[in-house]
Amino acid sequence: SSGINAEWPLRPGNEKVEEVKEYFKSHKKLCFARSGSVATETVVLPEGPLDLPHSMEPHLRQLGLPTKLKDGVIVLNQEHTVCTAGQALSTQEAVILKHLGNSMAEFNIELMSHWSDGAFTVLSESGTAMDAADDDFGDEVIEDANEN
Repeated sequence: SSGINAEWPLRPGNEKVEEVKEYFKSHKKLCFARSGSVATETVVLPEGPLDLPHSMEPHLRQLGLPTKLKDGVIVLNQEHTVCTAGQALSTQEAVILKHLGNSMAEFNIELMSHWSDGAFTVLSESGTAMDAADDDFGDEVIEDANEN
């Protein structure tokens, strides 16, 4: 069926659609943002020591942080704004946030369609049923494979 593609995993089960939606809504996980993600907060590093291994200092300097090594401790020479809320993250900003342990993104799974009692229903991104005119299936009739 054109309703199934390599980007949509299948989750077989006997639960009602609303139960599955609630399950996935409650199982979210914070993760590190990638380049191009929108920053959810402004992150400003104050001038002074950073709690990172001294071996990372050259890498942090390459990423644009104004750092130096003083007595084996990485020191930020001046206050530095890593990212600003609402703006897309650069590759360097995303890497710095990861080194700092700042999880700014959220991994979640959204129910896109379901098959129940022989009927296949495509859901919109908001989790509600789409109108027939909005689907990608055109006039295709999707039948239960068990009926043949």
